[in-house]
Amino acid sequence: MTKVLITGATGNVGTEVIKSLQNIDHQLEIYAGVRNLNEDRLKLSNYKVNFSLFDFTDVETYKTALNGCEILFLLRPPQISEVEKYFKPIIDTCKKNGVKHIVFLSVQGVEKSKMIPHHKIEKLIVDSKIPYTFLRPAYFMQNFTTTLHNDLVNKKRIYLPAGNAKFTLVDVRDIGAVSATILTNISEHINKSYELTCKVKLTFLEMARILSDILGIEIQYISPNLISFFLTKRKEKTPTMFILVMIMLHYFPRFQKEPETTNWVEKITNRQPTTFEQFINDNKKALTE
Repeated sequence: MTKVLITGATGNVGTEVIKSLQNIDHQLEIYAGVRNLNEDRLKLSNYKVNFSLFDFTDVETYKTALNGCEILFLLRPPQISEVEKYFKPIIDTCKKNGVKHIVFLSVQGVEKSKMIPHHKIEKLIVDSKIPYTFLRPAYFMQNFTTTLHNDLVNKKRIYLPAGNAKFTLVDVRDIGAVSATILTNISEHINKSYELTCKVKLTFLEMARILSDILGIEIQYISPNLISFFLTKRKEKTPTMFILVMIMLHYFPRFQKEPETTNWVEKITNRQPTTFEQFINDNKKALTE
């Protein structure tokens, strides 16, 4: 059996990867890399999966978790931005332990943006000479049920400094399905990179209108200047580093070339990607409570 370690296993993407693997007949031994073995075992109790202690902030856990591991599914938790401190030791441990393939959850447009941590992590992986697959997803639809949820539900608004920039989107469930397919057919995806998007590009004003129509609630889109955005988020006790990440994600695209839509979700999974409308219909409760 090929041992596969899934990092970030209890997060949005990690859980969807594990869930999608349940629906595929495979010969993989799946390990969920978790920070708390007792608590996280409960969170993933519905799935057939083994558990390994893996904490991005504790280098000591890397060696044991990666022992005997042939394939690593690697992602970057939002709060971890120090690439040299945390990701270089992970890649070094992979080399020492004979990991044969790394599937890394990167981000769309990473090759054009040296500022973001994903760019440096991709370079570390390429330089390591370990075969890889880079998944470069677009803007997560699930941001509306997580980071944007409070504004959406409590203030009936989308409050972001994105202006009229167009964004490509992707449902995290599609990322899970793509990841599971790749993990179970790894030899077909050696040293490949895939941008994962749905079929349309939307501004946040357009997203607000679609949300309003389907939810039957008037959702406003407000695009503040950077100072107003920063001060508002600090008042809400959002950590400064996270505010800067939000600015990078939403403000800088105003000055960049529009991202492209791709058909990789369809090509890899043999099904159409989830539409924004379908995502809203599937998550009505989470988008209103």
